[in-house]
Amino acid sequence: MDTQEIEKTFIPRIGDNAPDFDAITTPGKLKLSDYAGGKWVILFSHPADFTPVCTTELTGFTERKKDFEKLDTKLIGLSIDSIHSHLAWVNNVREKTGVYFEFPIIADIDMKVAKLYGMLQPNESETAAVRAVFFIDPYLRIRLIMYYPLNVGRNMDEIIRALTALQVSDEHKVALPLNWKKGDKVIVPPPKTLQQMEERINDDSCEKVDFYLAKKELNLN
Repeated sequence: MDTQEIEKTFIPRIGDNAPDFDAITTPGKLKLSDYAGGKWVILFSHPADFTPVCTTELTGFTERKKDFEKLDTKLIGLSIDSIHSHLAWVNNVREKTGVYFEFPIIADIDMKVAKLYGMLQPNESETAAVRAVFFIDPYLRIRLIMYYPLNVGRNMDEIIRALTALQVSDEHKVALPLNWKKGDKVIVPPPKTLQQMEERINDDSCEKVDFYLAKKELNLN
């Protein structure tokens, strides 16, 4: 596999350090490591400005601004468009709908960031980024990745749910079951020794399906 082919197919994986970058964005120049500043970051791409699905998606991110702020999370958008196109689109959406995209949108005209993050997938398009979402923690590690094709919009509730789950799991050292949402019971880690197994069997403080599957409630604000 030659260098050019590797560049096309490289995709960061969960647990990798998030590739750092400098970029031109709608509020100005941005360096990922400086912008994060110890907060979570959601980096997401859209195929193109002035397109209907992308407009609904960035509107969705904007309308959930308070949710992301509560989760101490910053947003960064991206598409392979010029800064002039971004500014015109932001202004057009504000004039037509009253929604103002204040978060940075990267003008990735040279595809530098899109290639770093595997957002260009040739079987879908070689010139437009797919709808990727990267969840990056305060240590600049990639914790979750979502990919959607060009013609299917994302689910904002799922993005918020997944971000909340990651933060709860980190803070309380638990796992989250199917369809978990804030307020639901969480899964406590399974025993790793015979002694721990015996302790779990005799533990009445949690809800047990069996010793390896036990749930408990968390007091989350």
